[in-house]
Amino acid sequence: PGIEKPLPPDVAPLKFSSWMGGDRDGNPNVTPSVTLQVSLESRLAASQLVLGQLKELQTEVSVGPAKSTPALDAYVGEERAASPQPYTELFKMLEQRLNLSIAMLSEGLELSKLPSQLSVPEGELPPLVSSAELLDVLLMTHESLTSAGLSSIADGRLKDLIRQVSCFGLCLLPLDVRQESTRHAEALDAITRYLGVGSYMQWDEETRISWLTKELNEKRPLLPRDVAQSVEGYAALGDMFDPTVCDTIETFDMIATMPEEALGAYVISMSQAASDVLAVRLLQEEAGVRNPMRVVPLFETLDDLVNSTDIMRSLWSMPWYQGDTNKTQEVMIGYSDSAKDAGRVAAAWAQYQTQELLAAAAQEHGVTLTFFHGKGGTVSRGGDPSTFRAIAAQPPGTVGGRFRITEQGEIITQNYAHPAIAERHLDVFTAALLHERFFDPAQRSPTPAMRQLMDVMSESSCAAYRDVVRGQPNFVPYFRSATPELELAALNVGSRPAKRRPTGGVETLRAIPWVFAWTQTRLNLTAWLGVGSALQQLEPGQKDTLKAMYGSWPWFQALVDLVDMIMAKSEPEIAANYDQQLVAPLDSPETPELMALGDRLRDELSTTQDALLDLRNFTKPQQHNDVLLRGLKVRNAYVDPLNVMQAEILKRLRTESFASDEEQKVLEDALKITINGIANGQKNTG
Repeated sequence: PGIEKPLPPDVAPLKFSSWMGGDRDGNPNVTPSVTLQVSLESRLAASQLVLGQLKELQTEVSVGPAKSTPALDAYVGEERAASPQPYTELFKMLEQRLNLSIAMLSEGLELSKLPSQLSVPEGELPPLVSSAELLDVLLMTHESLTSAGLSSIADGRLKDLIRQVSCFGLCLLPLDVRQESTRHAEALDAITRYLGVGSYMQWDEETRISWLTKELNEKRPLLPRDVAQSVEGYAALGDMFDPTVCDTIETFDMIATMPEEALGAYVISMSQAASDVLAVRLLQEEAGVRNPMRVVPLFETLDDLVNSTDIMRSLWSMPWYQGDTNKTQEVMIGYSDSAKDAGRVAAAWAQYQTQELLAAAAQEHGVTLTFFHGKGGTVSRGGDPSTFRAIAAQPPGTVGGRFRITEQGEIITQNYAHPAIAERHLDVFTAALLHERFFDPAQRSPTPAMRQLMDVMSESSCAAYRDVVRGQPNFVPYFRSATPELELAALNVGSRPAKRRPTGGVETLRAIPWVFAWTQTRLNLTAWLGVGSALQQLEPGQKDTLKAMYGSWPWFQALVDLVDMIMAKSEPEIAANYDQQLVAPLDSPETPELMALGDRLRDELSTTQDALLDLRNFTKPQQHNDVLLRGLKVRNAYVDPLNVMQAEILKRLRTESFASDEEQKVLEDALKITINGIANGQKNTG
């Protein structure tokens, strides 16, 4: 009963947010002023979209005063209520107020600072800046028309506008902010040293939590309130307030000036302790953020995933924290860095178990928990072309009708560039969440024997993966020689620097260029390394359990199918050509070892493919997927030559085999074209 009823007009089952302009993790280009500008642009765009609808409604809702309710008459005022078109007068009022808002936001963009409220003469209408107020007025108008028997008019453009405002409001996309945990620790270290109470960076976790909780219960400021407005800013407080620290603190000052609805979550990347969460909460308090952003820890590496339950339990056990969060919590699960750290199988199993443990701990503490899945487009970064399968395969008891996910890079264009495709994609999301809600947990839960086998495979695959990535001394030189990793950073084809820190090896490299570089060479190493070793080492009895897992456990079936898809997209001959063009000519005593490492990796690719074919009883990868195989057959005819050209271009650029600066520029432009072409040909690469 009631299943066929439409949703109330102000219910928005889908919400959109963004961190474009807010994600400053390792990106020095995202400053407080950039974040503010992006927010103002977003609010301006939202206001202009609503304004266009209000103008259309003025002509479409042509209804006299006899059809208006007392509530509507009271809102527009006696004079406007007595006019021949009270509804038109109401929409004109909203238009007038929205025009003031648009002028205010435009002024802010022009001055590159948050605009002050425009001065409005007494008795005049103020700017319209609150989505909640606008929504209340539109709902009142809808109710007025409906009560007058004009449902057909009420459920037209007006209802569409109500849904638009319910979903996007007057800010279009609430802006998430993301920063690495060490940046907050460094800012607090400067503050504690300024206060003369010690060095926050040198304190242990217990001391940090003790000081943070004490300060969160105090009302006094930690720093002088007027220092931010001085010419020198926070730098005037001492050398410990270096440009990095000042930028971190100024970000919170900027957040304090923005309206609550323009902001989303504050995501802490590389979260490793409860103090990381409390640190952000205290910095918001210090900046005077009236309605603090929800603080979302992001657990990324394998160790962080394993430790996450203890971290959250310690937070949920604090009375202050329970009251501050109202027993609601969002936790972000990192797919990219955990896979880069431990390999695909170990990371996927850790993510699965982490969600189970966190969900159980949240239920124990009476906390409403929402998981934020930090996925990319590639299999290595948690991507799955089948959205329905990915959601349905989530651990039982971890979704509960709430599912937040990142969609990045070319996946945005792929899923949202065309209205019909976007609608279909969101339909699939909705259907998958409803299906998950009613899908019997017993039908998708692993048995103890399956869990035990996953523990074994996770450990062996992680060991095999790390043996190559960390244990082989020539791995990093090989990676940088045989792939376009160095050129990806130099050509600025990404949205931010390729590394969190300018020094170090693979561990400091961001997951996107790490995955992207291997995808370009068609080896796709990040998606399968360690998988074949784990499957090969199983005993006959374990292989029987493995086949049962594949036949009855949706999560494991999805994991295997995705790696098998990568097998279909991998081309070892293409990867070998990169070695011949870029590694073999190197004038180094290590060259033979580098070439041997390339041969070993391609052998492991073949081993992995054979093990998967045996598990699935296939003779070739993706044997059942005619659509993908036909697509690859068509696309590879165009992508293969691009790979050959890319290897040749990289060889010429690295050996400086060009006659002039102009020729070098042509080669660099050609390299960008091959990068884009290969990425589009491979589809899920970002």
